[in-house]
Amino acid sequence: MKSSKTIPGPVNAMTVDVEDYFQVSAFEKTIHRDQWGSLPLRVENNTYKILELFEEKQIQATFFTLGWVAERCPNLIRDIVAKGHELANHGYSHQRATLMTREQFREDIAKAKTILEDLSGTAVQGYRAPSYSIDETNPWAHDEILETGHRYSSSIVPIHHDLYGIPDAPRFMYQCDNGLIEIPITTARVLEKNLPCGGGGYFRMLPYWLFRWGVKRVNQKDQQPAIFYFHPWEIDPDQPRQTDIDLKTKVRHYLNLDRNYHKITTLLDDFNWDRVDRVFLDTV
Repeated sequence: MKSSKTIPGPVNAMTVDVEDYFQVSAFEKTIHRDQWGSLPLRVENNTYKILELFEEKQIQATFFTLGWVAERCPNLIRDIVAKGHELANHGYSHQRATLMTREQFREDIAKAKTILEDLSGTAVQGYRAPSYSIDETNPWAHDEILETGHRYSSSIVPIHHDLYGIPDAPRFMYQCDNGLIEIPITTARVLEKNLPCGGGGYFRMLPYWLFRWGVKRVNQKDQQPAIFYFHPWEIDPDQPRQTDIDLKTKVRHYLNLDRNYHKITTLLDDFNWDRVDRVFLDTV
């Protein structure tokens, strides 16, 4: 069943980046990949909690899922699809695209796509780069995404940031030269600057009213649907705490984890939401 909210206004796209707390790029120097298999998985239970919330709110969404997680949680993958959500690709190993060669990138996303499709029995159309790591240094990434059988990407954030972003990229859905559709994370344009209002750490750290204002501005002033994202670990205040990280990383990762589930619930109530493919691709 499609999302059936009755709030006035356009339908926006809700997305979840399915990865565990120990896989975030901010921890890549303190938790090595060869340790992942020895750590307890929390992503499965957290994602089921999200699925229950979406079912309660009669919302369907797009789940950009790591191949590594899918291998270990096959029933979760099947349940995401069985509940009517879109399954999309987040790569296999959560390695940033900017740290991979073109060949490594292709192998990573192709491997994850095969795993997701084999487990779910559905075609995977969408891809999102870990940590939004497609920028001016790797323009070939869009070619590899298309050539590995994807129809769209949601890997660009048109803001200034120390870890990602292409500030002068288009703010709304556009078609790359090769025909691939790119759906940037939502920003609000204010005083000739792009302000982030598409989720993630900004959503946890900043006041809720600011994001509500931003999404409404995009819907009403720009007459465009928004695309929003969050991670399962962002509703998990009981996750193991890392001590050997700097203060900036601690703030970015842990601030307001205990409040985020409630904020997301409020956001779901305040706007109409659906899957990426139905919000964006049905209009192409």
